[in-house]
Amino acid sequence: MIEREVANGRLLRQLRFIKEIDGLKDVWRQTYRVDGSRRENDAEHTWEIMIMAVTLYEYAPPGTSLFHALKMLLFHDLVELYAGDTFAYDADSHRDKNERESRAAERVFSLLPKDQHETFRRLWQEYEDADTASGQFARCMDKLQPFLHNIHSRGGTWKQHGIRRQQVLERHRDWMDQIPALGELVEKLSHAAVKEGFLLE
Repeated sequence: MIEREVANGRLLRQLRFIKEIDGLKDVWRQTYRVDGSRRENDAEHTWEIMIMAVTLYEYAPPGTSLFHALKMLLFHDLVELYAGDTFAYDADSHRDKNERESRAAERVFSLLPKDQHETFRRLWQEYEDADTASGQFARCMDKLQPFLHNIHSRGGTWKQHGIRRQQVLERHRDWMDQIPALGELVEKLSHAAVKEGFLLE
């Protein structure tokens, strides 16, 4: 690694981390682009949910820090470098998801100096726990994005996997009450998707 010749220990670890996370561009998600042309990758997903968070911040629960939520969104999917993308509606792959992703979090964040390792790992865990206002908002953005992609692509992965409206609502139930305007949006759009024939009742 050429950086070893010019960088000190701390900077070298940071550069290695930055190089490693470039792999997120090669982690393909189940979600299709809104035009239905292809599946998106994790890097594209991360970029989009951060734009969404800035755009939709006015709907965030009281006490939400936009900056803190953005940091969670920035780091939450890095675990998929090693754990891969887990399809939201695949019950079997969710059985060991927490364990796989926790191991992956330790692996990716341990590339960093100790202080950053601990800080970024805590951000990832706060997103997973979703027990703060900022964590709830970050979770909402992460789940709302593929929902909107399925709406715009007229079913996308819903049609491909025979997903029902109740499954979609269950997927979003953990944040809908805390962010009512966006929760109502999910209720109404999922109902319209059933009427349009690209989401099963």
